[in-house]
Order: sequence, then structure tokens, then C-alpha cells
Amino acid sequence: MEEGIVRYRRDVWGEEVILGVSWDLLWVVAVAVLVLLAAHAIVMAVLVNRKMDKPSADGRRVLRHETIDRWFHWIMAVSILLLIFTGVAPIIGLRIAWLEIHWISGLILTFVVVFHIIRSLFWQDFKSMILGPRDFGEPFDSAKKPGKYSFEQKGMHWAVTIVALTVIVTGILMFVQIDTPFWDRTNSMPEDQLGLVFLLHGLSTLALVALAASHMYFALRPEKIFYTRSMLTGWISEEEMAANHDTTRWSPKEAD
Repeated sequence: MEEGIVRYRRDVWGEEVILGVSWDLLWVVAVAVLVLLAAHAIVMAVLVNRKMDKPSADGRRVLRHETIDRWFHWIMAVSILLLIFTGVAPIIGLRIAWLEIHWISGLILTFVVVFHIIRSLFWQDFKSMILGPRDFGEPFDSAKKPGKYSFEQKGMHWAVTIVALTVIVTGILMFVQIDTPFWDRTNSMPEDQLGLVFLLHGLSTLALVALAASHMYFALRPEKIFYTRSMLTGWISEEEMAANHDTTRWSPKEAD
């Protein structure tokens, strides 16, 4: 039985319990994301002639991402894409042995996220990622340049953080219910609670699909591609930094 975004079933006592999210929403999310990103691309194409020339990538280079942080980003990206693919595959009718790949990817994601949280708190400038009142004015005032991270980058970071943590916590609760090389199936969680966990896991999965698609789109935008390059090489040029960032709020060291 389905009602809106939730699927229900009758338990052994005949009571209605949550089974999980309605996967019809997957197609709603997919279409909505495609429409919004296409609309953004059209608007940007119309405005492109009003924009100044892109800053050069030549000249002095400054460090934007340490090697360890680039590794974290790409391992997290691969694990999320594997989780999305293996989680969605049975829903769209692909017959693959998905479960083991899914939970292994989930464990990898859990490890790198915990690692990143610890690193950001003790070895990085955590304050540079905090959204403050000034940040909310950036999209409406081109004169307001960000520090290391823009309003959009901070917003994406926190959205992914919240969604990823929801996926991880609910995934772990589901993981302990199945047979693994570490333990046998427990079936310890009451059916109504497990249904709620499935619902939250499903909703966070749908959110992760939308965020991943949006992130890849903006990462490939011509005016943003230098950020993607920096996630591969670690550096941006001094001219790119000056054009897109407030150098009084972010003064990185020179890249090797």
C-alpha cells in the first residue's frame, strides 16, 4: 500500500506499519533535477555575453586542496556513486548482485566521513566552512567575494553532510539486521521501527541522488571547471583566486 511518499504493509498482527519510501519519487526527483539544471543552463547561456572573460590559469599557483583532502573527496565520490547505483538498481529492474557491494561501499563512506570530520575539527580551518550572515548576501551582490568557500559551496557541503550522515546512520541500523562475514542476521529491530529506518534511508537516498547530480553539473560548468581541476591537481592560479575570492579572507600558500 502507498500513501504519498510512504509505503505501508500489514504486519503479522494485521496492523499497518511503514515499509519504506515510495520509489515512484525516484522518477519525480530525476525529472525535477533535470528540469532545474536545464533551466539553469539556459539562463547561464543567455547571460554569458554579459560576463567578463575568464581569469587565466597561467602564472603563479596557490594551493587550494591538500593531497589527503583530494583523496578523501574522490573516495567519497566513488562510494556515494556505488551506493546510489546499487541502491537504485533493483528498483529500476537491474538484476545484479548488489547487496554486498552496497554495504562495503557504505562502510567505506562511513570511514572517510568520520575521518574527514575528525580532520576538519583538529587539522583544518573549520570556521571557513561555517555559513554566516555575510554569506547569504553573496548571490545577490557580485562585489561580495567569498573567502576560501562560496555560499553555494558551503551550502552544498552542509547539505551533503546532513544527507550522508542520515544515510550512514540508517544504513548501519539496517546493516546489523543482515547476514555478513562479521555476524549472522539478528532481526532484532521491531518491524515498525525498521520500517521507519527504511523510510529515512530511502528519503536520504533520493536527496543524495539530487545532490550528486547537481554537484556534477556545477563541477562541469565552464566558469567553475577550475575548481574541479583543483580537486585533481590541488591548485588554482593567482588570477583565478583574485577574480573569485576575497584575498583578505583567504590567503593560501603557494602551490609546489
